[in-house]
Amino acid sequence: MKFRARIVDTACLNHFTRVSNMVAKLAKTCTLRITPEKLNFILSDKLASGGVSMWCELDQENFFSEFQMEGVSAEQNEIYLELTSENLSRALKTAQNARALKIKLTNKHFPGLTISVELLSMSSSSRIVTHDIPIKVIPRKLWRDLQEPSVPIADVSIYLPVLKTMKSVVEKMKNISNRVVIEANLAGQLNLKIESELVSVTTHFRDLGNPPLSCESTSQNRSPAEMAQVCVDIRKLLQFLAGQQVNPTKALCNIVSNKMVHFDLLHEDVSLQYFVPALS
Repeated sequence: MKFRARIVDTACLNHFTRVSNMVAKLAKTCTLRITPEKLNFILSDKLASGGVSMWCELDQENFFSEFQMEGVSAEQNEIYLELTSENLSRALKTAQNARALKIKLTNKHFPGLTISVELLSMSSSSRIVTHDIPIKVIPRKLWRDLQEPSVPIADVSIYLPVLKTMKSVVEKMKNISNRVVIEANLAGQLNLKIESELVSVTTHFRDLGNPPLSCESTSQNRSPAEMAQVCVDIRKLLQFLAGQQVNPTKALCNIVSNKMVHFDLLHEDVSLQYFVPALS
């Protein structure tokens, strides 16, 4: 197995750092999947407690000026690595205003990703800062638990409001309840509801819009005003919202009634899918 890649464009480097920061907020540990065309950051519900899943995907050609990899075999030209997300995020923070960044799969004293950051110094000569991030190589027999999650057919799909606004609402609700009901309909309405013994609070978002119905959608015979709803752990919803530092190009919420909520986001050329299961 071999992997080495290089970023020289400042905008690409900053964007990759933002992606890494987002992943660190969403998952303490994650799987990095490397293929010839793509990088994926994965959190699998089979491995995660509470059933939250994440699938973040980016095309390597949009970020890297050089990209070389050899997977475990010619037939299975992929690499799966487990790492602590914060370690990658912390290493990339030193790369602000860097001249170049190199990532390489190494095996010094332990299997690792070596991040080399080329920084400009005052004398216009450059200096190299190196980070060695410990990783675990995931064996092939576990790969099947780390495939892209299948997206269930939603009862209602709706565009999300500004995520910053949604986050501040959910932060206040968290002080009252640890569960939140997300409900939405095909008339562009989304409600967040909490209840305690003393109080019930509902926040309404209107005119959000719904994406065009797909052919296989179960929503085709649904009344536009009829709500689909799901009750989830408010901390898991807040964790997802806290991870979004930049308002995405597209943000979609898909509700499968009483089963799960699936968030589908596009940050320029990086896609993020985040699945939160319903509370029983």
